[in-house]
Amino acid sequence: MNYTGVRGVEAEAEVEAGDAAKSKAQAQAQAQAQAKVDVVVIGAGQAGLAAAFHLRRAGFAPGRDFVVLDHSPGPGGAWQFRWPTLTYAKVHGMHALPGMELTDTDPQRPSSEVIGAHFDRYEQTFGLRVHRPVSVTAVREGSGGRSWTEAPGAVGASGAMGAMGAMGAMGAIEGRRLLVETSEGDYAARALINATGTWDRPFWPRFPGQEAFGGRQLHSSSYNGPESFRGLRVVVVGGGTSAVQQLMEIAPVAAATTWVTRRPPVFREGPFGAEQGRAAVALVEERVRQGLPPRSVVSVTGLPMTEAIRQARESGVLERLPLFERLTPTGVRWHDGRTVEADVILYATGFRAAIDHLAPLHLREPGGGIRMDGTRTRRDPRIHLVGYGPSASTIGANRAGRAAVSDIRRLLATPPSPPPRPRPRPGPRPGPRPVHAEVGVAGDLAS
Repeated sequence: MNYTGVRGVEAEAEVEAGDAAKSKAQAQAQAQAQAKVDVVVIGAGQAGLAAAFHLRRAGFAPGRDFVVLDHSPGPGGAWQFRWPTLTYAKVHGMHALPGMELTDTDPQRPSSEVIGAHFDRYEQTFGLRVHRPVSVTAVREGSGGRSWTEAPGAVGASGAMGAMGAMGAMGAIEGRRLLVETSEGDYAARALINATGTWDRPFWPRFPGQEAFGGRQLHSSSYNGPESFRGLRVVVVGGGTSAVQQLMEIAPVAAATTWVTRRPPVFREGPFGAEQGRAAVALVEERVRQGLPPRSVVSVTGLPMTEAIRQARESGVLERLPLFERLTPTGVRWHDGRTVEADVILYATGFRAAIDHLAPLHLREPGGGIRMDGTRTRRDPRIHLVGYGPSASTIGANRAGRAAVSDIRRLLATPPSPPPRPRPRPGPRPGPRPVHAEVGVAGDLAS
């Protein structure tokens, strides 16, 4: 090789070395730029605020030890987006936030105003310093880290996370942090409480002929009161609380309404006590233990029979039909050939958990859900989901926030286990070997 060729190779090596040094410097600068906290709370609805309250009561300081991130424009969680005709009197089961009762409320005020004001007062009273609007784009293992599931000893033979398993896993990744990427910068956290709820993920069912329908299609999350349905023929799809409430509002002003559900709705008569509540939550909890997508608590409790619902059933408004087979350009059609003309299809078909930002952590099971142990995810005990599955209710969210904080306190206080001593790989058979083999063994031990 001539001098020019040699010098060219050397120059390329210098450039590569310079690039590597530059990348390393950038990575170090990025790591230093990350705000380090013990806990990041994502979401400032009922579950997120309850968790923040219990963090503060446990001695974690807002802004120093933990931070609450909320993508909404103002306080109130998902309640701030509810339709204006949903007054506070129509809200069933709204439970007070821990440490502050919701009192002296005008039942005729929109629930969005009542609960939004209550959450705002709560944040100010306890100095929770919620950051908003902040969007969390991803949560992943910090630079150079490995996922919890790869840590030896994290999961016992039975698959359950025990105290020794948690200690072994914590020791294996001692010093590792979760990288929370957000619109206001990155956070490096030792634990995460995810309280993002479901409002951002409305579920849209798919039907044949949906694209050919000539009328309007909307999800109940976009419902803004009955006036826009005046004089129209409306098909309401769904058997939950929102479907029933919105259908009863629309029926008096619409030209015609049709209610369709996948399964016959169940209306609950009489009081709903603590024993029934525990049984309903247990059914939802069993699904998440199995790693299946959670069902809503309402789906197993049934709909409460109120006087308004009773009258709507007697008048025929809540006369339910089975789910249609397809949409046509002018309405819907069943498999037996029956058709209904429609101007609007309103899908009150519920929501799914808004957890796409957790995808880099690979928490999902083959069944599509996240396997849980209380509020803690089985695949990564640093991650807690509150307001998910069995805690997706106002009273459940409060309890889940307290449980998550209690668990995180134990986790962060656990002393790291000593790292396992590396075991050398079996050497080659006796005989002459090249000198550089020592380097290879050293490299194996260091890797």
